[in-house]
Amino acid sequence: MGITSFALKRALKTPDIGSFSRYLFIGPHPDDIEIGAGATIARLAAMGKEICFLICCDGRYGTENCPNTSPAELVTIRKAEAWRAAETLGVHDVRFLGLCDGGNYDVKELRLGMADVIGFFKPDIVFAPDPVVANECHEDHLNAGETARRLAYFAPFKYIMANYMAESAPVEALAYYMTAKPNAFVKISKQDMERQFASIFSCHTSQFPAGSEAARSLKLYLNIRAADFGMRCLSRRAEGFRVLSRTRMHCLPED
Repeated sequence: MGITSFALKRALKTPDIGSFSRYLFIGPHPDDIEIGAGATIARLAAMGKEICFLICCDGRYGTENCPNTSPAELVTIRKAEAWRAAETLGVHDVRFLGLCDGGNYDVKELRLGMADVIGFFKPDIVFAPDPVVANECHEDHLNAGETARRLAYFAPFKYIMANYMAESAPVEALAYYMTAKPNAFVKISKQDMERQFASIFSCHTSQFPAGSEAARSLKLYLNIRAADFGMRCLSRRAEGFRVLSRTRMHCLPED
């Protein structure tokens, strides 16, 4: 670590995830938010925080476990699953952009739709999948994360957001889930994880049928990840995020 990096890490405090009031969680598809941050959401909802889910793509091609279901039918199924999952976590505000799964859309549509939700909901902090991960190859994840980080920075600027036909929003921080470089951890309880598991395995059954290898593998991964992040913050279990304050969003490459 260089001198500049060391000085910045000492000088710039990482925002406390639990300190905000309004939270926007952006998911590329139905189920991504729950997998990436479900236990944290359960904890925040129990604290009385205002939480909104924005799901960008319709998940029509997640048909591996539904070979006899048409893409159009699966869109309806997955939207209903997303609602059930959100409510299981204590979230009652879910927005859908309805973009076609698999990158089959104009990124401008994604930017305008996401800007509109940010301007309307006015979150203090935005969560999205980390687009700067070496092995992430899914275009929808990359597009959602990249668009979120651009808009999170621009959100407070009235005239820039007007260019996207959206209102400004007082975004103070950006938090990446599904990240390889977490710098902030949320300590979670066994009950938080149980609600996360219920939101995935009891709600997103088109993707994780009961008793399937997909369900077993994901549950094992989430347990290992929670234990790993927990050790990093002296807890039995935790979820980890890469959190950027507004200062860290611009012109500090050494951070």
